[in-house]
Amino acid sequence: MNKTHSLLLLAALLLPAAAWSQDRIYRCGNEYTNNATQAKERGCKLVEGGNVTVLAPTPSRAAAPAASSGGGSSSATPAPRFGGDEQRARDADARAILEAELRKAEARQASLAKEYNNGAPEKTAQEQSNPQKYAERTADLKGALARADSDVAGIKRELSRLPGASH
Repeated sequence: MNKTHSLLLLAALLLPAAAWSQDRIYRCGNEYTNNATQAKERGCKLVEGGNVTVLAPTPSRAAAPAASSGGGSSSATPAPRFGGDEQRARDADARAILEAELRKAEARQASLAKEYNNGAPEKTAQEQSNPQKYAERTADLKGALARADSDVAGIKRELSRLPGASH
């Protein structure tokens, strides 16, 4: 047997052993652990048939598990804060972006409200002969208007969270 064949045989024998020696991984909500007793206590599920990549926490990620452990809360982890002028510039940029989005959302909302016409949009030629199409379009407009209202409210909420909010 030559040297290359010996190395290949050795690699073939050691590779499965390395894979078998890995700990079992359990998923506990948004967290992963290889501690079987802790996983059993917390009711975690075994992760099978896939690879798990673990990222080391960075300073801005360190607070994320604490914020996300609330179980489905919609609050986001706040962005990292910077010093003085740089933070004010970032806040001003964020405000400008949100205000531009608010203008677009309000324009869309107004356009949909006008087309919806308080539940009585103008009928098209096709809808004159097909009342079902009219009813479907009216329902679609009502849904789109509700989403537009929600979008405007959400953007206003985000604007109010910015430092120095005047809305």
